Amino acid sequence: MEIEVGNVTAFFARPMVAGIDLTAQVSLGDRLHVKGHTTDLELTIESMQIDNAVVSQAKAGSSVGVKVPDRVRPGDRVYRVSED
Repeated sequence: MEIEVGNVTAFFARPMVAGIDLTAQVSLGDRLHVKGHTTDLELTIESMQIDNAVVSQAKAGSSVGVKVPDRVRPGDRVYRVSED
């Protein structure tokens, strides 16, 4: 099952980080699925920052930076994958 938790607002190549505006809470260890026109990527949140400060969870309304394994694009939707 997937629940939408935000969308990508920016991508930085070095290091590979996605800027994400959240619409729901996420935490380290959460499994995310990023989907867009040409994007289909799954990852586990291993590193997350708000204003260059490392955080272990972030609430809806926050803008976070999450390390990603591959390119994502602004406008891509972000979903949390749950085992249910």
